[in-house]
Parts: sequence; structure tokens; C-alpha cells
Amino acid sequence: MKLATQVRPTGGGAAGPVAGPAGGAGGPGPVPPGAAVGGARAAGELGLNRSEFARAVQLGIVRAGPPAPGGAARYARAELERLRAAEGFPEALRAQVETVAGASAACAVLGIGPTRFTRLARCGHLTPVGYRINRYRAVVWLYLAAELREFGEHRTALLHGGVTPGDRELMARGADLRPRRWRGRHVELLLGRTADPWERAAVLACVLPEEEVALAVPDPAERMVLAALGPPAPYGHPQIPAAAAVAQRLLVADQPDEVRWYRAGLDLALAGARAQSNATGERGPT
Repeated sequence: MKLATQVRPTGGGAAGPVAGPAGGAGGPGPVPPGAAVGGARAAGELGLNRSEFARAVQLGIVRAGPPAPGGAARYARAELERLRAAEGFPEALRAQVETVAGASAACAVLGIGPTRFTRLARCGHLTPVGYRINRYRAVVWLYLAAELREFGEHRTALLHGGVTPGDRELMARGADLRPRRWRGRHVELLLGRTADPWERAAVLACVLPEEEVALAVPDPAERMVLAALGPPAPYGHPQIPAAAAVAQRLLVADQPDEVRWYRAGLDLALAGARAQSNATGERGPT
């Protein structure tokens, strides 16, 4: 086998939801009916701002097409027309990606107090869709407003009843399942955007501690492939070093059973990737 000379994600791969630079390939001007456009133009045509558009891509609501030669995400005209033709556009589309940040805003949606909300979130009943790091270097979790409303409609016993035995045990242990629940969602969404076995392995490797990846992938050439295919940091990941250091801890599994789960997934993905490589004579995406 040989190391593939060029390794890069393909259009539906594990690359993160990048909306593209304003005024770039998706800038103003007429676009042929069958052409693809950049993220900035696609967002404008869908009536979404940059963060709403990034969330729509993250959730798979907006599907990226093959990237531009430089790697920038592109969106097919047919994909935009599909979304524009949906019932209730554009309000329904914006409702799908609306987020609320932090406990106070989430409490307002659910009509409960902050103590109960924090317990429900820490015990894993609510799954964040993203995060921010505030100026105090604290994590502010983001939730989909539509999911909160659905939870409020169908889980009234948790909103207004007593503490369940399971929650009581978690609280006694000081558990906080929000990072773990977010990681699970993040990995699932990334895996849903690619069928390539090496890209899938890279997604699973990125959530494992480095020492665990080294044990699972002893071949340095294979680790290079996984590193090259690893997804970028999620949209909203801070650039300031101090805040980025806080956020970085959210990206990696930190409990033994969680590490075992992702390690088992990585082993399975690697088996498929290596089988493909044996068939094609190359290590890496074909």
C-alpha cells in the first residue's frame, strides 16, 4: 500500500459548517440557473444570517455540494430552490435553526426556574447544539429553541414534578452530562455527512485523547491521513487562545466509558478504511 498523495475531504465530508467569505465566490451578480454559489450568497438567498446558516449546515438542513477548487463550500442552486419551495419559508427555516444561549433564555422558553433547568441540563435531559465561551472564560451552552419547546410539551413531569432517582444519583455525584451530550450530537452530525471510511475514522479519532489515538493507530502514516481529514473546530469555536483552551476541553471525551465507546467506533471505522485501502492500493480517500 502507498500513502495517497493528496488527502482532502470531499463535498459531503466532515468539513465543518463554513459559510464562506462575504464578497467571494458567492458575491453579488447574476448566477446561472444550474450553478453553485458560496455560503454568503446562499445564506442571503435563504434569508439567514451567518450564524443561522452555519447552524443549518451543521444540522444537515442545508446540504453542501462539491467544494470549489480552493476547498470553499459551495451550495447547488437546486438545493437552495428545494429549501425555498418548502412550506412556511423562510419563517419555518429560521425556526429550525433558532438557538437560545444560556440558562436564563432557556428558562424563559420552558417557563421554569434556573435551578430546575440546570439540573435537567446537567443530568442529560437536554442536549446542547453548540457553545460559546464568555469573557469570564465560562462555557455558555446553546440550545435549539424548537427542541426546548418540544421538550416542554412532552416532558411536563420533568418540568413540574419531583426529582427522579436517576437524577438524584447524578446530582449526588456532581455529574454534568452537557459536554458529553454535545459531543455525541456533534459526532453524529459529522458522521451523517460522509460515507468515506477514512473520513469517518477521522471524525471518531478527533474526539479521542491523543494517547488513545496513538494506541488505536500505531502507523504514523495512517495518523497523518486521519489528521489531514479531521473536521475543523465547530462554528463559534473561539480564536482567542485563553478561550480556545477552555473550548478545546469540550471536544475530547473525558470519561472512561465514553472513551471506550469512541475507541470501539474508531476500530470499526479503521477496519473498513483499511479494507478499502487494500482493495484500491492506496491509504486514504479514493
